[in-house]
Amino acid sequence: MVSDHASPLAVLGGVDAGGQNVHVAALARQLGRMGVEVMVSTRRDDPTLPRWAALAPGVAVHHVDAGPPYPIPKDDLLPYMDAFAADLTRVWHRWRPDVVHAHFWMSGLAAIQAGRPLDIPVVQTFHALGVVKRRHQGERDTSPPERLEVERRIVAEADRVVATCTDEVFELARLGADVDRVKVVPCGVDLGHFSPDGPEEARTPGLSRLVVVSRLVERKGVGNVVSALAEVPGAEVVIAGGPEESALPDHEEARRLMGLAEAAGVADRVQLRGRVDRADLPALLRSADAVLCVPWYEPFGLVALEAMACGVPVVATAVGGLVDTVVDGVTGIHVPPRSPQHLAAALRSLLEDPVLRRRLGAAGARRARQRYGWNRVARSTLGVYGELLCPPVEDVGMEARS
Repeated sequence: MVSDHASPLAVLGGVDAGGQNVHVAALARQLGRMGVEVMVSTRRDDPTLPRWAALAPGVAVHHVDAGPPYPIPKDDLLPYMDAFAADLTRVWHRWRPDVVHAHFWMSGLAAIQAGRPLDIPVVQTFHALGVVKRRHQGERDTSPPERLEVERRIVAEADRVVATCTDEVFELARLGADVDRVKVVPCGVDLGHFSPDGPEEARTPGLSRLVVVSRLVERKGVGNVVSALAEVPGAEVVIAGGPEESALPDHEEARRLMGLAEAAGVADRVQLRGRVDRADLPALLRSADAVLCVPWYEPFGLVALEAMACGVPVVATAVGGLVDTVVDGVTGIHVPPRSPQHLAAALRSLLEDPVLRRRLGAAGARRARQRYGWNRVARSTLGVYGELLCPPVEDVGMEARS
């Protein structure tokens, strides 16, 4: 696997550390349990990191020397991808993988550059598409201008593209993808860690509780939650994510959110927690009457799946992967993006109906167990690899068939 900026060993909650880190780490671990040898290549962002580190049985992390060994925003990493690819080439000459699975667009660029001369098949998962980001963020999009063209090249050259939701298939087709080479495999959830059974965090007496777990960036829609709270009396919102709590006063987005809360008169009902350890996350989710996932756009939406696995109803914007995971009226409620008014109305109806909350939460837990366990996701991913390693008879040349 190649995951340029999202290390499976990273501490979650930073600007560039989130769902992709979780996905890569969990998929690698599960493949390792299934007997697959996995090497995850990620950029060294700390000079003290070893060249090689163990992640799990059968899984090693390869720290790639590409650019200075300290944290760099992912949108500034493109100039170092030639060095990244060169390091991959040196390693793959000695240890040639059967398949390379690249995560994110710059990883795909480096994987194709290093893998093609060695005739190694490349599978690509984008996790987010530049054309979608540009559509929703406009001039605030900090991606390099080359991103859209590089993504089109990867779509054309990768042997398979794994989309994490059905909406992404349509976006890939618009980029010229051969849909026969696009496979939908969702992200997964650790059903042992996230489940309805277990401790719940203590709540504020007399208040309903809404929970948001998100990186603190504007496009995640947390500001819309704060604005909606003014029209949801008797409820508090707990916002987990971002840096450590002690660093929140110096965090630009955290300051903006508290400014919104003060302007809306709800500052006393908004808690900014900062980073929450993953071990403590299930108890926080279970304590909620509802978990809110309301980004402007979302390739998948892992938190919604974790909340469902904990048996908690989800209120989600009807965008991207959230349309697949959260079934409107069955496991949660869909609302339009960037609409505090619609969000407030949905929350009022949900908080006023405990029977509905229990029904949605139970259905969400069933859906998570049936569809999104990592064992199922890893087997589906292995199926994609298998198409490249063991092609069907009709794809084999006449000479081989004779």
